[in-house]
Amino acid sequence: MTSTLRSSSAQLDADQSALDERVRVRTGLSRRRRIAQSWQLYLMLVPPLAYVVIFLYGPLYGLQIAFKDYSIATGMTGSPWVGMKWFVEFVESYQFWPVIKNTLILNIYELIALFPLPIVLSLCLNAVRSKGYGRAVQLITYAPHFISTVVVVGILFMVLSPQGGLINQLVGLFGHEPIDFMSEPGYFRHLYVWSGAWQTLGWSAIIYLAALAGIDPQLHEAARIDGANILRRMWHIELPGILPVAITLLVLNMGSMLSSGFEKVLLMQNPLNEEVSQVLDTYVYQIGLNSPVAQFSYATAIGLFKSVIALIMLLGANYLARRAAKESLF
Repeated sequence: MTSTLRSSSAQLDADQSALDERVRVRTGLSRRRRIAQSWQLYLMLVPPLAYVVIFLYGPLYGLQIAFKDYSIATGMTGSPWVGMKWFVEFVESYQFWPVIKNTLILNIYELIALFPLPIVLSLCLNAVRSKGYGRAVQLITYAPHFISTVVVVGILFMVLSPQGGLINQLVGLFGHEPIDFMSEPGYFRHLYVWSGAWQTLGWSAIIYLAALAGIDPQLHEAARIDGANILRRMWHIELPGILPVAITLLVLNMGSMLSSGFEKVLLMQNPLNEEVSQVLDTYVYQIGLNSPVAQFSYATAIGLFKSVIALIMLLGANYLARRAAKESLF
C-alpha cells in the first residue's frame, strides 16, 4: 500500500513537472510571437532606454571622483583614492550649516506656499459653471510656465529696479526712497517663491484637474440630493478624490528638498544677498566650476551627499505617507 502511494505521488510530481515545462515553453513562444507581431512598439523603446543608459546611468561611473583627489592631468583612473576626505571636509567647513540652512528654508518655504495653491486653483476651476470662463482662467494661469526662467528674472529686475521700476515708482508716490529689492537679503526668498508661484501655479494645477475629471459624477449628484453645497462637496468628494495624487506629488517634492531652482537662484544671486541665496546647487557650481582652482572632487562629494540625503528624505516621506494616509508612492 505504501509503495503504491509513493509511486502515485512520484507519478503526480512527474506529470506536474511536465505540465510546468509545457506551460513555460508555450509562454516563451507566445512572448516571442507577441514581440514579433508588435516589434514597432518595442523599437520605440530604444531611444528612451538609450537616453537612460547614456545620460542617467553612464555618469554614475564618475561618482568615484568624490572618493579621489581628482586631477585632470592624471585622469580619473590615475588619481589617488582619498576615501571620505571630501565629505568630512564639507561637513567640517564653515559653509556647511549656512548652505544647508539656506537650502532647507528656501525649499520648505516654497513647499508650504506653493503646494496647496494648485489644489485650491483646480478646485475653483472645477467648480466654475461657465466652461469658457474656466478655460480662459486656466490659459492665463498656465501660460507663464512657458516663459524662460531668464526672462522671468529679467522681468523681476525691470519691475523692481530702483531706477524707474514700476514698484519703486509706486513707492515714490508715497514719499519713500527707492528700494533695491534684488539686493536686499530680506526680500530674496519672497521674490523667489512668489515669482515661482506666478510662473508654475496654473501648470501644476493641470494634474489635479485631470484627477478631478476622474471622479464619478454620481457622487456629486447624490450629494446634491442630500443637500450638500459646493464647499461640502469639495471637502467630502473632491479632496479625497485627488488625495492619492497630492500625496504622490508631496513625496516627490520631499525628495527634491535639497534641490533648489539652480538657474533662478544663480540669476537672482549677487554679493549683497549671498548670505541667504547661497544654496547647495550654487555652492557646488561656485567651487566646482567658477573658482580659480576648480575642485572637482569636492564638488562631486557635495553633490553625492545631497543625493543621498534626498533619497533618505524620499523614503522617509513615503513611509510616513503610507502609515498616516494609507497612500504612498511605492
